Order: sequence, then C-alpha cells, then structure tokens
Amino acid sequence: MAKNQPFDIPQQFRDIAEKNVEQARAAYGQFMDFLTQAMNTWSKGPSTGGAAGFKAVQDRAINFAKENAERSFSLASEIARAKDVQEVLTLQSRYAQTQMQLFAVQAQQLSWLMADAMREMQQPKS
Repeated sequence: MAKNQPFDIPQQFRDIAEKNVEQARAAYGQFMDFLTQAMNTWSKGPSTGGAAGFKAVQDRAINFAKENAERSFSLASEIARAKDVQEVLTLQSRYAQTQMQLFAVQAQQLSWLMADAMREMQQPKS
C-alpha cells in the first residue's frame, strides 16, 4: 500500500501568490487612505453633542479594520509561502483562533466607547 504523500505547492505558484498578495495589500492601503481622508472631511462638518465620543468610536473601528486587514494580508503571505497543504491548514487554524479572541476584545472595546459616547451625548450642556 502506498504512503500518503503530502502535496507540495510548487515554488512558481508560491511566488505568484506572494506577488498577488502584495498587490492586493497595496490596493487595500490606497483604499483605506482614501476612506480615512473622506471620513475626516465628513467629520469636520458641524458637530452635535457627543461628536467627540462618536469620533473616538469611528477612529478605533478604523484602526481595528486596518489591524485586522494587515493580519489577513500577513496570513495570505504566509499561506503563499507554505510548502504543503498541512502547513496551510496549520496557518489557517492558528489565524482563526487568534482572530476570534481579538474580535471579542475589539467588540468589547467598541461597546465601551459607544457607551461613553452615549453618556456624553446625554449629559446636559452647561
């Protein structure tokens, strides 16, 4: 009976995948820069009570999105360099576990910021 041979990913495919990841990362970076500029322009409009609190929520959410995207691109780069399917599965499993923990922390931080913004908005102005 033949042994199960691991499927090796050819170097050419790994090189192409790595280049594609870098191009996608660059395009995403340009998009996020544009989005950040647009949101900053939008937030410079007339403000209402609690605007500072909601700006903090917005800023934190943008930072989380950038961090999460960077981790995703890092995973994609690692997968592009993976030599076999087992390594790909290990990378994906580790990434999923880490991201689930980070998403829980991020959701908690955003909920705290939202609660603070709501309290700030409800305080009477003097």
